[in-house]
Formats: sequence, structure tokens, C-alpha cells
Amino acid sequence: MLLQRESNPALNTVTAYGNNYIQINEESYSHAVYFAPEGDVHEWHIDQAAHITAEELKKLAGLTDHAPDPMAFLDGRAPEKPEDAPEIILIGTGLHQYFLPETATHPLLSMGIGIEVMTTQAAARTYNILMAEGRRVVAGLLPHEES
Repeated sequence: MLLQRESNPALNTVTAYGNNYIQINEESYSHAVYFAPEGDVHEWHIDQAAHITAEELKKLAGLTDHAPDPMAFLDGRAPEKPEDAPEIILIGTGLHQYFLPETATHPLLSMGIGIEVMTTQAAARTYNILMAEGRRVVAGLLPHEES
């Protein structure tokens, strides 16, 4: 399905998707990918939504593990979100929506990073809208598998 006839070459835009492919800036990918509005489109070494972990979500968000404040628990502070972290991560799980377990989402949600999981079709459209609004969004998309 074609999503957009024209795209801004300075921003990563989902231009189409279909069975076994995702097209970003008119370049087709037959594997899972993750990307933000600016920068490279990365291969995501995930072949099914059930394999998405907290570590994978942190990788998408560009977060690196750092030593937490060992005394933060005393005043109930949640881990702080880095300034360059995305506002939201969109996960496209293929043709069917697959909800991620709390163990995968909790570390990022506790930092104030939203995570939305939907079909790849819905995630592609939502990403394009948020990206066009100038939001700090990251998408991780699994291609549709032919039935």
C-alpha cells in the first residue's frame, strides 16, 4: 500500500508497505527495521514480536545503560529520561497486533517514554503523522508476513 506520493528527503518517511516489505524514503526493506525521523534506517534483528525485550526497546530509543542513582528509591524518584530520548516508541508487529509484556515496557514507561504497539500498517501511518508534527518518535516495524 502506498502511503505518501512525496516525502521530505531530509526526514525518514514510510512511503509504502505490503507483504514482506516496508518502504522508507522509497527504499524497500524485507526485514524488520527501526528508525527516527532523522538518521539511518537500521536493520532490527527481530523476526517476531514475541522476541521484543526491554533491551531491544532501549536499543530503539538510543538509551545506554548507566549506573542508576542508588539512593533514588528513598524519595520515590523514577529513572530520569535523557534529554535526547524519544517521546514515544511505535512498534509495528506485522499483520496482527501483539501486546508486549510489562517486563519489556516497564523500564521505558517508568522514564516517561511512551510505547504504543499496533499493527505495522497502523504504526506506519501513526509514525508519519507524528514525524510530520515534529515529535521525537522512533518506529520499530516488522514486515507483514504472507498468510
